[in-house]
Amino acid sequence: MTARTKNTKTAPAYRCTECGWTTAKWVGRCGECQTWGTVEEAAGGTRARTRAASSVQKPAQPIAEVDSRVAAYMSTGNPEFDRVLGGGLVPGAVILMAGEPGVGKSTLLLDVAATFARGTAGIAGQQGVQNIAPQPPRPVLYITGEESAAQVKLRADRIRAIADTLYLTSETDLGTALAHIEQVNPSLLVIDSVQTLASAEVEGSAGGVTQVREVAASVIAAAKERNMCTLLVGHVTKEGTIAGPRLLEHLVDVVCQFEGDKHSNIRMLRAIKNRFGPTDEVGCFDMHEDGIAPVLDPSGMFVSSTPHPVAGTCVTVTMEGRRPLLAEVQALLDQAVAPAPRRTVSGLDSARIQMLLAVLQRRAGLNVGKLDCYVSTVGGAKIAEPAADLACVMALASAAQNKPLPRKLAVFGEVGLAGEVRAVPGIRQRIAEVGRLGFTHVLVPASPTGVGDVPEGVTVREVTTLGEALALLFPQK
Repeated sequence: MTARTKNTKTAPAYRCTECGWTTAKWVGRCGECQTWGTVEEAAGGTRARTRAASSVQKPAQPIAEVDSRVAAYMSTGNPEFDRVLGGGLVPGAVILMAGEPGVGKSTLLLDVAATFARGTAGIAGQQGVQNIAPQPPRPVLYITGEESAAQVKLRADRIRAIADTLYLTSETDLGTALAHIEQVNPSLLVIDSVQTLASAEVEGSAGGVTQVREVAASVIAAAKERNMCTLLVGHVTKEGTIAGPRLLEHLVDVVCQFEGDKHSNIRMLRAIKNRFGPTDEVGCFDMHEDGIAPVLDPSGMFVSSTPHPVAGTCVTVTMEGRRPLLAEVQALLDQAVAPAPRRTVSGLDSARIQMLLAVLQRRAGLNVGKLDCYVSTVGGAKIAEPAADLACVMALASAAQNKPLPRKLAVFGEVGLAGEVRAVPGIRQRIAEVGRLGFTHVLVPASPTGVGDVPEGVTVREVTTLGEALALLFPQK
């Protein structure tokens, strides 16, 4: 029997493929990143260190001598898509788009692929989108692994996404897909989806951790080598996160989330990660039976068009990235039938509404604690920023007193527990948007820097407390 010396080291037998955590025995859940099913048997106990290469094909150069024109933005022809990306597609960039099933990811990317293949006349003067020179028609390769080529062609005919330089193939093998890339040499590659491709050189089924990592690494290497823009469609889990290893989000350059309610035509595209632009931009699209179209001015879609003022409604201005959007908050209060009053909220944070109800009762003296409360937004809008607090409180106060607010009034501001109204960012942009849409009165929090230039015909009133706002809108006789 051979004695074990002090210099003998036994390498851990299992390793997590997500974070690299090691363990001596197999476990179903990683002890470091808490991910299930990622602990696999290590390839070997002894590892050789990577040695430096004997020669370098492309030596490093000073950063001042690097030609940045190679990575100039290319317009897709879709202004809302370009806005989210920061100005357009960057050559060699890999973009991952995730969203719920049936939200319209494939429809949007097919429309973008056809528009990109036809070429574009360029975009100038759009807010948040740079001036982009006209682009000639370019080859685009669309690889689908979820549908047949005939099924994609039917959708393309319906949404008029036909172009002479748009190539389509139905393929699930990674090696064959790479061969198609070499044959077509596209400027834009679309893969729908990354979980359907699989490599014969790697063990595991399509969509598994190992396969997704291999597919992503191969596609990204091809994109960087050819300066080819790449759009990847990613599935999501039941929790709404992107399926597959977390490493996938770190490898790509841009991660976009496509959101929308299946019962509404409004779709929102948000950039969660963007190496080439801001991550606070939002694009708005209108999904209809003939395809998907960008909505350049979506403010009117989230405001109701009632001919007469109705108690319990208030218009606010939210900032989606650098774009101000108008949204309407509606509140309804009724006598509670059950011992515990109901609190139903749609499009807003329910915990925030509970807090505002307590502030309204304590600081304003309105007895709303024993009433059923229903608060919702119009058009399926989702408001997460605190700037909508004052509008929610005014809508609740209007419903509690059955007194409608004045027409052409917009309200925004954050409400604290002490009843104070705090300033919010982007006050000047919000007021400018209100004036552009024809509103005549704005209730805003007092700002030490002032509200700036006020549009003609717009009256701005600044308040510091909730009591001042209620006295202005609901004067007591």
